[in-house]
Amino acid sequence: MSTEPVEPSPDDAPPPTAVPPGDRPDAAAPAEAAAPVVPAPPVAVSPWAAPGSPAAAPYAHPDTAEEPAASFDGGPVGGPPAFDVLVAGEDGTGVPARERRPRPVLLLTSALVLGLLLGGGVGYAIQAGRPPTPLPPLQVALPGYPAAVLDAAAAAEAAPKPLAIDGDLRKLVLERPGGTDAWGDNPDVPSWITVGELAERTGNAKRTFADFNRDGFRRAAGVDWKQGETRYRVTLLQYGPDDADRALAEARGMHGAAATKFADGVNGGYQVESEPENWAESTEKYYYGSAVARRGTVVMEIEVFAPQPVDAAALKDLAKKQWERLA
Repeated sequence: MSTEPVEPSPDDAPPPTAVPPGDRPDAAAPAEAAAPVVPAPPVAVSPWAAPGSPAAAPYAHPDTAEEPAASFDGGPVGGPPAFDVLVAGEDGTGVPARERRPRPVLLLTSALVLGLLLGGGVGYAIQAGRPPTPLPPLQVALPGYPAAVLDAAAAAEAAPKPLAIDGDLRKLVLERPGGTDAWGDNPDVPSWITVGELAERTGNAKRTFADFNRDGFRRAAGVDWKQGETRYRVTLLQYGPDDADRALAEARGMHGAAATKFADGVNGGYQVESEPENWAESTEKYYYGSAVARRGTVVMEIEVFAPQPVDAAALKDLAKKQWERLA
């Protein structure tokens, strides 16, 4: 076995130890280290601050050099720090932000309320200064009565008399003149006439019956007579209070009575036809004359059928007599 020393191999040498730059003998300290250029922090202004208020002054972002942001694992996080520009309260100068001015709606509402209060107060003050209005007396003068005893008979005589047309309508119909004859089966004394009998006198009984009932027909009375070959018919028809005017208009249209007055103040007239007409379902001819008028709710009709032209004077005299009986 040999005892000569063995030269060490480079692989067996220990790793070199790092020496700080300040401890190295060849490291020379720089005379002056150049200061790095740091950019100015961004400036933010509150968008809700009123112009001219301290809150509207720009303020700087907080300095992040002293307190770097930390990540979830505790290490520093690169990039600019996050901050909230909507944070209310003091601005960067440390002065509290002034409150916002009232809006126009609030000003108008305040003015309206104030005006109502002032108006109510002024009105109350004016009313309070007026003297009180005296109330009317609670009791009025009692009615007076005559001392004399009222005579019942005198009072009844002075009272308005009921209209003649409200009584027995047959008593208002003209009596058949003397020296005349009955006209067939027609009544020769004043009698009641039904609405059916009135309808049968016309050529269209069904329609006439319906018209009478539609026009407010109440009752009718009449008389017929014959003098030689001339036939006379007097009829009184009573209607409801609201239907008499219309009934008169339809009667005048049916009989063709003109506006020739037969008496003063009469609301009707009379006329005679110059051309003859035929009897129903017959070739026999006749001349026609009629008079129509209304007093109250009663419509009077006078018809004359003659083989020669009707005497206008005789018709006028007959109509005037019937009109006077309705008064």
